Amino acid sequence: MAAQWRRAGADDVRVAADLAELADLVAGATGPVLVGGVDLVAHTAVLRHLATSPVGPTVALVLTDPPAAGQATVREERGQVVAVGDDADATGVFGGALRVGAADLPALVDAARAAAGPASVATASVEAAEFGAAATGPATGGPLGAVDRLVAELAARGSLIFAHRVRLLVAHRVGDAAGRAAAEAAVAAVDEDRAELKLSVKERDDFFTTFFVSTWSPYVAKAAARIGLGPSGVTLFSVLFAVAAAVLFGVGGRPALVAGAVLLYLGFVLDCVDGQVARYTRHFSAWGGWLDTMADRFKEYVVYAGLGFGATHAGFRYGWALALAAMTLQTVRHMTDTWYGALHDEAARRPKVVTGDVGGLGGKLNAASTRVQADTGSVSYWLKRTVVFPIGERWALIAVAAALFGPLVALCAVLVWGTSAFAYTGALRTLRARWMRVPVLTTVDADLHRDDGLLTGTLPTTRRPLVTALVGAFAAAALLVWALWAVHDGRDLPGWGVIVAMVLLLGAAQGSRAPHAGALDWLVPAALRAAEYLFAIAVGVAGRAPAWLIFAYVLVLTLHHYDLTARLEKRQAVPPLHAATLGWEGRSLLLAAAATAGVVSFALTTMTAYLFVVFVASVVLAWVVLPARARGGATSPG
Repeated sequence: MAAQWRRAGADDVRVAADLAELADLVAGATGPVLVGGVDLVAHTAVLRHLATSPVGPTVALVLTDPPAAGQATVREERGQVVAVGDDADATGVFGGALRVGAADLPALVDAARAAAGPASVATASVEAAEFGAAATGPATGGPLGAVDRLVAELAARGSLIFAHRVRLLVAHRVGDAAGRAAAEAAVAAVDEDRAELKLSVKERDDFFTTFFVSTWSPYVAKAAARIGLGPSGVTLFSVLFAVAAAVLFGVGGRPALVAGAVLLYLGFVLDCVDGQVARYTRHFSAWGGWLDTMADRFKEYVVYAGLGFGATHAGFRYGWALALAAMTLQTVRHMTDTWYGALHDEAARRPKVVTGDVGGLGGKLNAASTRVQADTGSVSYWLKRTVVFPIGERWALIAVAAALFGPLVALCAVLVWGTSAFAYTGALRTLRARWMRVPVLTTVDADLHRDDGLLTGTLPTTRRPLVTALVGAFAAAALLVWALWAVHDGRDLPGWGVIVAMVLLLGAAQGSRAPHAGALDWLVPAALRAAEYLFAIAVGVAGRAPAWLIFAYVLVLTLHHYDLTARLEKRQAVPPLHAATLGWEGRSLLLAAAATAGVVSFALTTMTAYLFVVFVASVVLAWVVLPARARGGATSPG
């Protein structure tokens, strides 16, 4: 088994006689540690997948086998292990192996010492600069085996443990020679490459991706891996395909539109392939995950720009306006998606805070959603996944509509379906969130994810951050309608209108230091994004700025805000130059001043260039300069 751990990627394998010795071994570790029991018989790929799993720092192997004596059951919610032990609602059994992240090592040491009891037979422990592993066998006494007591104690200490389920490969915990022989025979029968290729596809994906992409994209992933093209390289090719499609949409004409649709589809295939290459080769990185997230949004919005230009070029006056509306809608939707996901994750970690009436509307919706999600492959399952307008369906709709009817129809279709999906998900999520009552923004740096600047610290504090944010968004929307009306009638927007809207926006800034503990306060970041974008568009329209310039400014803002959410999802640090972005209220105040001075186009041009330079510099610092310095500091004698 020690040799198998090495083949799975561990560098330094050690044997621990019992949990007390395991605690001593782990106490000296500085990187992730793998722990496993002697009763586990698993394909080496299972251990390698556990060692390289990207879902979180601390990951436990979970099996669907019926629990045997001495084995701990687990209950999972949203991929997290929320209970370990004798649970009536158990969803699996602990697989006898786990990877513990560096931040959880002190808790692992405490857990091992607390769980140490009667002497237990041990196998191996691995401790390396990059990651290590330890394995212990069943205890001679107590209701649970040693490694099971260990994971139960670790969970009891509040460590966030993610679940890694075994699919297609083989892993079993055995209790006798016959069981071991049967498990080893099952392991030997596995076609590893075929299983790895199937595992490169997400277990649950959306309808279009499942039936029109993933049926053949794994073969592209395998070919990419064979020629040495990594996930990030595939991502860059995907960007090139999307940019080419956007150019063709802008050119117009049936041949160009059809070619653009084909390139857009192929670009989406490559968008799926980059993740499949990462899973097939087990090459995961924070940089690759961040790049994939940012590239997805950039590609989509560049396509919107191509459609907007194409619709305008074809004679429709408001082509850029539709593209701006689609980009703003989609960004606000994504912000709600991010924070609702964070809300659900927090609710899974703290189920005890769900105080709503199970028989109420929110509880019934939650139960219905759970039933539908569990009914994989049913009509209701696919309808639920499709109605929310996921990325595959968006790109398919754009490609078909643009090829058959042109850019204008494609943009209108995106707006109609997107608005309907936003209304549907917004209503249901609001009801479910009121039922769950989980204050998710209190668990993070709220100022960072609100994107507040220095000005917010000088303003009085209000007690209702969501109300003030929504007031600011509605004020910006009203200003935009007024500006469009004035421009349509050939009039100038009165300067006091911009000032009044800015005052209401500053009211939203007053909620910065208030506790964001309300059941619906997860909507605050999305409301602030809507307020800032709509205000910027309104000022641009009132100032007669070119539509493409307004689009470029909002696009740069979306990159900045997606950077924040991507770092939240990938558990990365604050952008190094975040303070230089001035905060949403600082940027809005500068635009209001520019509107008063009559220099809106100059202000938009300058701020677009400035924010883009800051964004690029922040990316270089975060992903190139600072990691290089950290590596240099780690190897220097001092």
